[in-house]
Amino acid sequence: MEIEMYDVIILGSGPAGLTAALYAGRANKKVIVLGGPTLGGQMSGIAKLENYPGWTGDGLGLAEFMKKQAESFGAKIVFVSARSVDGDAESGFNVLGDDGKNYVGKTVIFATGASPRKLQIDGAKELMGHGVSYCATCDGFFYHGKDVIVMGGGNSALNDALYLADIAKSVKIVYRKGSFFRAEAVLRNRVAERKNIECLFNTDLKRVAAVPGTDKIVVTTLDDKEIEADGLFVAIGHEANTDYLDEGVPRDEMGRLIPEKLPAGTFVAGDVHSDIKMQVATAVGTGCTAAMNAIAYLNSRE
Repeated sequence: MEIEMYDVIILGSGPAGLTAALYAGRANKKVIVLGGPTLGGQMSGIAKLENYPGWTGDGLGLAEFMKKQAESFGAKIVFVSARSVDGDAESGFNVLGDDGKNYVGKTVIFATGASPRKLQIDGAKELMGHGVSYCATCDGFFYHGKDVIVMGGGNSALNDALYLADIAKSVKIVYRKGSFFRAEAVLRNRVAERKNIECLFNTDLKRVAAVPGTDKIVVTTLDDKEIEADGLFVAIGHEANTDYLDEGVPRDEMGRLIPEKLPAGTFVAGDVHSDIKMQVATAVGTGCTAAMNAIAYLNSRE
């Protein structure tokens, strides 16, 4: 059976991957996006996207719009995750998908993004989905009128707290530092204005446990104080989704890919790209750059 060869294989269907697909498809290249389990990556979980120019809706809506635009220029998008990548620019890159199929391309763009960093304390793993959550927009609905805790102090944590404040009775933000120095001023101000948000600075957790006979949890701080709540939402950073790649592929301290150290014919975009701010706008920009570099590379070999 003849193997179907793509000009560009894009791994990931977040804003970086979909932008790359748009540019490569519009350049008349044969493009396939292995989009992972769901469309949009982390962007799809944003309830209201305020800081991406030209769009004020939710993140999933923007992802669906981007998908249609890329498809209108011939890009094929399938919801398959990569299990492994091998080969090279001379013989072609082989991407094994979790559907058991092999996808072969002349170039590959890595745009698999990042995932929330898991909380490494006693009880966190056991209670995931049963009081411990990593997605406020996914699970916030279940905490209507209840008391919740948000752990973290960056933009993601404060956005989660503000989202939950519209649903829950009360929100406590637990943060190990003395102030939200990493978060944007507009978010800090909004948090300060919300009467049902309480900030517990210089506080870290060492344990989370279920309260027997109830649906509640109790978290224990490093100084052995206990806080009872209905749910704990964790927003303590992200780790790059690069487990499908060989361990020999150079990465930075966050597991992200370093563009100048990638093999010829491979490119990187979005949150898996080293040394960029993790924002939708930067993901789109790096998606554009990666696609244009891949297009130039392909054209140089014709």
